[in-house]
Amino acid sequence: MKPFSNNFKIALLLFALFPLTGLAQLNGSYILSGKVNDDKGQPLIGATVGIKGTTNGTATDTSGKFTLTTNVKLPYTLVFTAVGYQPQEFLIKNAGDALNIKLTTQSLLINEVVVTASRREEKLLKSPVAIEKLDIRALKQSPGPGFYDALENVKGVQMTTTSLTLKVPNTRGFNSPNNFRFMQLTDGVDMQSATLGVPLGNAIGPTELDIASIELTPGAAAALYGTNALNGLSNLITKDPFRYQGLSFYHRTGVNHVDGIGIRPSVLTEDALRYAKAFNDKFAFKLNFSYMQGQDWQSITIADQNPSNLKTANPGYPELIGASNAAYDGWNKYGDDALAGSNTVVIKGITVNGVARPNLTVARTGYNEVDLVDPNVANLKFDGTFAYKLNPTTQLSYTYRYGQMDGVFQRGNKIALNGATVQNHKLELKGKDFLVRAYESIENTGNSYNVKPLADNLDLNHASNSVWGTLYKNALTAYANANGGLTSANFAAANNAARAAADAGRVEPGTAAFNELKKTIIGINNWDIKSSLIPNAPVTGGAALVQKSHMYNAEAQWDLTGKVKLFDLLVGADTRIYQIIPDGNNFVDFSRPITDRNTPLADGSFGKDVYYKKFGGFAQVTKTFFDEKLKLFGSLRGDYNPYYDPKFTPRLAAVYSPTENHNFRFTFQNGYRFPALFEALSYVNNGRVKRVGSLPFINDGLGYLGNSYTQASVATFNAAVNAAPGGASGTDAAALANRNLLQVADLPKARPEQITSFEVGYKGTILDNKVFIDIDAYTNRYSGFLGQVQVFVPNGATVGTDAAVLAMLDINRDPTTATANNAASQGQSRYRVYTNAKNTYNNYGSSAGITYNFYKRYTVSGNASFNKMQAQATSDIFVTGFNTPEWSGNLSVGNREIVKNVGFNIVYKWQQAYLWESPLVTGKVPAIHNIDAQVSFKVPQYNATFKVGGTDLINKRYIQYAGGPTIGALYYASVTLDGLLGK
Repeated sequence: MKPFSNNFKIALLLFALFPLTGLAQLNGSYILSGKVNDDKGQPLIGATVGIKGTTNGTATDTSGKFTLTTNVKLPYTLVFTAVGYQPQEFLIKNAGDALNIKLTTQSLLINEVVVTASRREEKLLKSPVAIEKLDIRALKQSPGPGFYDALENVKGVQMTTTSLTLKVPNTRGFNSPNNFRFMQLTDGVDMQSATLGVPLGNAIGPTELDIASIELTPGAAAALYGTNALNGLSNLITKDPFRYQGLSFYHRTGVNHVDGIGIRPSVLTEDALRYAKAFNDKFAFKLNFSYMQGQDWQSITIADQNPSNLKTANPGYPELIGASNAAYDGWNKYGDDALAGSNTVVIKGITVNGVARPNLTVARTGYNEVDLVDPNVANLKFDGTFAYKLNPTTQLSYTYRYGQMDGVFQRGNKIALNGATVQNHKLELKGKDFLVRAYESIENTGNSYNVKPLADNLDLNHASNSVWGTLYKNALTAYANANGGLTSANFAAANNAARAAADAGRVEPGTAAFNELKKTIIGINNWDIKSSLIPNAPVTGGAALVQKSHMYNAEAQWDLTGKVKLFDLLVGADTRIYQIIPDGNNFVDFSRPITDRNTPLADGSFGKDVYYKKFGGFAQVTKTFFDEKLKLFGSLRGDYNPYYDPKFTPRLAAVYSPTENHNFRFTFQNGYRFPALFEALSYVNNGRVKRVGSLPFINDGLGYLGNSYTQASVATFNAAVNAAPGGASGTDAAALANRNLLQVADLPKARPEQITSFEVGYKGTILDNKVFIDIDAYTNRYSGFLGQVQVFVPNGATVGTDAAVLAMLDINRDPTTATANNAASQGQSRYRVYTNAKNTYNNYGSSAGITYNFYKRYTVSGNASFNKMQAQATSDIFVTGFNTPEWSGNLSVGNREIVKNVGFNIVYKWQQAYLWESPLVTGKVPAIHNIDAQVSFKVPQYNATFKVGGTDLINKRYIQYAGGPTIGALYYASVTLDGLLGK
């Protein structure tokens, strides 16, 4: 491939006729030209050149040359920066100044500037909070296949990979796949999906070629950024079209599933294209496109989270263990949800060895996740920016961003995304001391679906629970009659035979009937389980995820430093409105009667749109003392949501710098988090369990706040009732005798979650700036922690009464008429409610990182992080799920140019084993030991960089969270052509 067109060569030749130094005046503007070299005298390609205090800037071409047209009056200061080199400023006084610039190699980020920590530019070393920055160099040196993978190597970051297309970072504990407490921004735009409730930073964010840097702040940032920034935030900063011009192309080919487990070795490809062009330093645009496709990581763990010795299983049947466990509840299997009490039947009147045994709990067979989810995934991204400079310091820009993705993520259940799309429109006006930004996000879930109701309705299409239970018991009785009764020796075989008989005729994976029924269920937007009691009857329950929404955000900030003499002052305000289109299944029009909310109107809609709003503002004061050795920060933010009382969030910080290279920081801050959209307003029909948001009016007519029992106590109660000896097992008498095991939920009225955080830290360099040290320690206190609890409401009865107790008996039976041993019951309704924990939670931790440029460009770095939650004296109404290993870390060694144009990087990552707790799966996540590596080779004359590498090189499969995909090696090769047609 030729690196330049003929026209470009002619333009380059004409450019060479200009002097390499000096200024030329043209029509009132100046054409500034020059050349930038490295400390070895070689031209620097892609170095940025900007006029300080303005938006004017450009980049050097393949010869290290640059031209910049400006009408800024002399004198002014030029700022030269390049990845891996120390920034340099040069004062331009007149046309005779020489512009041959040499930049000095800098292996460490000691002079880097960040904007995310305080919403204004400041030196990385002097930030008032912990902050990490990954520049272009760090992103290119990362051994991960994509730039987002580099976050896994950042100090204190725990990555949750739910799919090839979806990665969710977290810091400082309380991790989850749909992390509401960690904010992801792209150029200031919130990437949190409104209705899905999952951050989509890498799915719809920047392309590989357009990312300039990533700034990541672990810990609370709510004082400046508002709700959802309790655990931290990342800000993906893209390339300025004025400074990064030209055509760039990227291609990667990789292979995963190399061991052939589950899926044969599969090819993964990704292509990206970027083009940017500026005209007369007034107008510029950039266009980005990328497409990735491959075979996704699969969730294949089949561990049983309900072994027979648990009270929710069958401890009274020691014969049923392992594969013969009648109440088996697999990690990545659905429709067998014994722990949730959703898909089980209770078999009564069993005699083994001539002795009456307790009632037997049997889970439906269900289906494995790999049979329900298509492993083929793709991710399409496109964005375009158009920017116009109103004057040298003020720029108006419009950005459109579009992302379409497949993949899997976990909310309350696994969601299979299929063609889900998000669009962003952003309009921004930015000046030297002000910023005004407004954007809209539009979400459409496409052909996505919920995996659990899909499995439920596949099974229920064969037979309802009651019919299936009858088939099972009849087969068990037939086995006993044919084998001289049930004994300890044959009971496991009898159980397996009875299950096979009850499942006979159900659709099996891989068959045409299975695929056709699966397609039918996915196309139905109603998760209610309404299948007929008749085996093989048409299914009426569905699994479609149909969610559409708009999110509108407007914000502004104004730096009043030049207008206030005593201190620096920054003020800002923002507003956000969510507009949800009711789908009758996830979000509903609450003004409609309860019985009609899930029924479409004549026009096909489900009622009026639902709105969720918030408003906020902040002020930040900074002041320096003692020749700028001490800098104090104070900020106060106020937020208001019409459903809650106003909340105020302070932050106090101090940075003490006895010398330029040693910086100590102390930070105290408070933060609030209003419930996210799904946490606040969901109204999800999900089989026999309805998931409901935290706003109190949703409870109207349902009664779960004040008239319900906790799921855990109902499970304990039924286990005791069914374990009663002989003929008493499962009777009303046994139920009433164990009524004290039932615990009234007494759910509180929901309120915003609150965090109080204190942090200390140090950033500095030693040994002539060859060693960079970064240490922090924190303690957090959470109150009103938001989570989910499942409760049972006795229909037509009040908790504490005999009728309410009997309504909890055999939680899977339908309402029944009276029998010899049991009274008639209206049964119970089940709700999984977003609410606040009753306990206050404290966690603490520390992280430390060190980078040593020990020889020429050889750099070794390492970090370690410790996170711990204090134990609670009393149990809570739900499990909060700290979901974070106590210890984790990584070690890397690399050289971006070990020999001319050849570099490498090797990273070893380690994570301690830990317990993962969630409503879907609870279990141990084994320790992780991974080695990632890459080698890169540059061909400057073709503007090309080749890269070969791999993650998890030794292919030691691992999971990052319980119930998540099993991840293995991914080997890849890529090529990047950068800066073509640059001028």
